[in-house]
Amino acid sequence: MILVVGGEKGGAGKSCIAQNLAVWLKREGNDVLLVDADPQKTSHLWAQERQANAALIELPVEHGMGDLRKLLLDRANRYAAIVVDVGGADSVTLRSAMTVATHILFPLRPKRRDLKTLANLEHLVSLTLPVNPQVIVRAVISQAPTLPSQVARILDAKEACESFGLQPLNALVCNRNAYDDADESGMTVMELGTDPKASEEINQLATELWSI
Repeated sequence: MILVVGGEKGGAGKSCIAQNLAVWLKREGNDVLLVDADPQKTSHLWAQERQANAALIELPVEHGMGDLRKLLLDRANRYAAIVVDVGGADSVTLRSAMTVATHILFPLRPKRRDLKTLANLEHLVSLTLPVNPQVIVRAVISQAPTLPSQVARILDAKEACESFGLQPLNALVCNRNAYDDADESGMTVMELGTDPKASEEINQLATELWSI
């Protein structure tokens, strides 16, 4: 399993989602590698915080940039699951990772500036499918508002994804303080344990994504 968490725009919570999904897989008994392919090294810095806490489950993290195909295919011989955190840009790193992925996840905020990237994401997928026809591609609405009055924004965002041929997951990742609090400590929301709703969001996201 090679999951690529990417997109064309920063700030959508890609690193947070990649980190939480990697630990979720590890807690399920999988041998997992998290690959930080973001120039900002967000997950690498998170991992450094994590290593300082011996009570947390060990999670190997590597940093890689550029053409990732050789790296990912090599690591796939050693790990049952690889989660790749790719920076928010259309890059060689993203495009190469997509060609060897088993799953691709595009987190998108229900905001116009994020949804405007859908046309290029559709283009990236169209370039990937001829060389990787079996890959599973999904979008997930991230940093979603929790107020009931904002449900229409979420539904509109999902409809926009569908209009560009990107199927959105039913699961959402909402805008919750627990995600930031966990990140600052090298943890996930499941390990932080202060917000059961956030933990359940990650569980629903992971369960839906890997049941496809």
